[in-house]
Amino acid sequence: MKKSTGKVTIWDVAEQAQVSKSTVSLVLTNSDKVSKKSKEKVLAAIDKLGYVYNRDAAALRSKRSNLVALVINDLTNPYSAQLAVGLEKHIFELGMLPMLVNIAECVERQTQVVKTLKEYNVSAFIMCPAPGTQQQWQDDLINSGFPVINIMREIPFSAAPCILPDNKKGTHISTSHILSQGIEEVAFLGGTAEISDYHERLSGFLAALEQFNITDEKPVIQAPTNRQGGREAFNTLIKQAPNTKAIVCFNDVIAYGAIEAMRQHGLEPGKDIKVIGFDDLEDSRLMLPSLSTIAINADEIGKRTCQVLKELLDKSTPPVRTLVDVNLKIRDSSQ
Repeated sequence: MKKSTGKVTIWDVAEQAQVSKSTVSLVLTNSDKVSKKSKEKVLAAIDKLGYVYNRDAAALRSKRSNLVALVINDLTNPYSAQLAVGLEKHIFELGMLPMLVNIAECVERQTQVVKTLKEYNVSAFIMCPAPGTQQQWQDDLINSGFPVINIMREIPFSAAPCILPDNKKGTHISTSHILSQGIEEVAFLGGTAEISDYHERLSGFLAALEQFNITDEKPVIQAPTNRQGGREAFNTLIKQAPNTKAIVCFNDVIAYGAIEAMRQHGLEPGKDIKVIGFDDLEDSRLMLPSLSTIAINADEIGKRTCQVLKELLDKSTPPVRTLVDVNLKIRDSSQ
């Protein structure tokens, strides 16, 4: 016989719903092992009685909270924000709560943030890792009992599964689009060697040159993956290769900066120099000229990530590497 304390308990909910205490517990933890009818009865009882589930106490008992840490490399990048929204949606659909943090491309900040989030006993980490992230650091995090998933970037040889856009295919098709117009004075702009997607996107660019039997070396300008990086990369390029007729950019934001710098040099984007980006941000189709770009489906990245998350939490073995398809959006800047 339960003792009355004046506070609504799980026993009260079970009595009101005319189900067992274990059935109430299954509903509270979003288990799929309870029938729809029982779930509706429990939820109705919770609403009627005003029961509040103490998730902190439940986490202490289960050694797992309902929180999923989203560690995003740079939320000032519009695609990262778009991606975070897609992830949040699918995490909510799993009945879990996303905890979003921005690490501003700083590996030291990432280390500190992850240390703090571990104290919240999060269920898992979904990370777009900062440049300089070490395999051993990430493997140590996994070995301490926290599932980790990498998105958009991978850490070579890490035990964490990763979900990536098909970066190499993306720049291969964008570069091929330029070369098929008979334009060979082409360059690759943006990204830095510390991040995996730079190498993949550069690889696609080089593979297209090889396929078109172009053997002379083309300019490759590294730069931070932001608008200022695009401006500086283009200014460097135009000094090194003033006859450039087309640029394949690491991402749309790099392309935006390059276009601004191009105009400062009296050049017209899309006519004097063709431009292709990567990400397909909302602004890319609205700007003048509209930007050709590689489209990545952020919602699909989120969906695939949460499929892997569910497998990890169920102690299954997910795919080590998942590629999400990409496609070229041809617009005014490269026609």
